[in-house]
Amino acid sequence: MSGVAEVLAKTRAAGRAALVGYLPVGFPDVSGSIEAMVAMVEAGVDIVEIGLPYTDPLMDGPVIAHAADVALENGTRLKDTFTAVRAVADAGAPALVMTYWNPVLRYGVDRFASDLAKAGGSGLITPDLIPEEGADWIAAAEHNDLDHVFLVAPSSTPQRLRSTTSACTGFVYAASSMGVTGARTSVGDAAQVLVTRTRLMTDLPICVGLGVSTGAQAAQVAAFADGVIVGSALVRALTDAGSPDQALNAVRELCAELAAGVRKGR
Repeated sequence: MSGVAEVLAKTRAAGRAALVGYLPVGFPDVSGSIEAMVAMVEAGVDIVEIGLPYTDPLMDGPVIAHAADVALENGTRLKDTFTAVRAVADAGAPALVMTYWNPVLRYGVDRFASDLAKAGGSGLITPDLIPEEGADWIAAAEHNDLDHVFLVAPSSTPQRLRSTTSACTGFVYAASSMGVTGARTSVGDAAQVLVTRTRLMTDLPICVGLGVSTGAQAAQVAAFADGVIVGSALVRALTDAGSPDQALNAVRELCAELAAGVRKGR
């Protein structure tokens, strides 16, 4: 059982959903992003998604895209991701890297998997890589005991749901809104419908990325999902802060609210 699977099994046994928090490495700078990730773990985040900044973030909303631009302008490099992975793992949470496929391909698939495992990482989430084109990554991940997490969406056909979930380990990522990511003001029924459809195809945990930004929304999603993924709201907490100390406090406060929310959802 991977570190991700172990955490999700524990949260399920406790009768609650897991809280999965996302931040890109390098925003507002490398050290500040790593401090924020550790603060997330200390405030109740169960699993951390570490974003690798990319020049063409097709699926990211404006908040995360801006953070990626700042990170790249500040000179953030791929090796900084492994530094962040080690810090999160040392803080006691599984660390999953979330990245578009091209940086991994350019770095070298086997080399990336090996370096991620050496840093203490738990796996990779690849939003633009489908299982049919991911054989090299799946082989490298399994050789290094890493999870390979793929995405399903409301547009996924039953056949696509079946093929994608069968290729996942750790959990299935349900991207429950079409288009770019971003915080939402309300939670509709599309996420629950997608989770229900996906559960027909797999026994793996299903974690939902919906744009959750409040504890109340986290509770709503936690009522039907195994994990609640929060990204844009955490990045905005860093963006809106007036100082590094205020940024860390804002992240801690939001994570504590969200952690309480996932516990109320069941």
